[in-house]
Amino acid sequence: MTIGSIPGETNSAYVSTAPAVYIPAEDAGATFYDTFEAAAVRSVGRTDLDMIFEAAGRRYNLPPKLLKAVAKVESDFRPNATSRVGAMGIMQLMPGTAKYLGVTDAYDPEQNIMGGARYLREMLDKYDGDINLALAAYNAGPGTIGRNGGVPLQSQMQGYIPKVLGYYYGGDINAGIISYNGSDRSGASGGTNGLFNFNEMFSQMMLIKIIEMQMSSPGDDKERVF
Repeated sequence: MTIGSIPGETNSAYVSTAPAVYIPAEDAGATFYDTFEAAAVRSVGRTDLDMIFEAAGRRYNLPPKLLKAVAKVESDFRPNATSRVGAMGIMQLMPGTAKYLGVTDAYDPEQNIMGGARYLREMLDKYDGDINLALAAYNAGPGTIGRNGGVPLQSQMQGYIPKVLGYYYGGDINAGIISYNGSDRSGASGGTNGLFNFNEMFSQMMLIKIIEMQMSSPGDDKERVF
């Protein structure tokens, strides 16, 4: 089965538009919406994982729910998760993979999810949209799949892949809001640790935008319209 035929998603095939490296939302060329979203994602020491998954899905042309399904199986949304073989963070990036993806801190939720989304996108493109092969390669590496004759490992077919697809085709997945500030990687997952005040954040961002426009407008006697 190919990713382009997944029911319940857009009818168009998923074609890679991934950039060569991870580009933070705070880049100089980011739109006002991107800046607002990035601020909302990490407001007051809290990280909204669902918003990051949505942004990663848009950037890499992937269903956010598929990314969340992978994360649920890989780490259960724990940013501090480390496997016995060294895979790190929410979508469990290996050190070499993280370096290749340009992820400088694999325990940072936004960097990790964006990197994992890019890697899954690359695996889907590599295997022509075959979701089983793409998930198998994400989980064990394309080299392992190649050595296995281009098919998923038996253990993946019996365990990992059905689990991911079970979450993907199942009910809604709530990644939740976690506490994270770079030095604190112990936040709970899968739920909300307090609610983010979007109205307050939006008001602050609007005020900043208005001030920026006023400072850039010539003269003080002209009417300024947002």
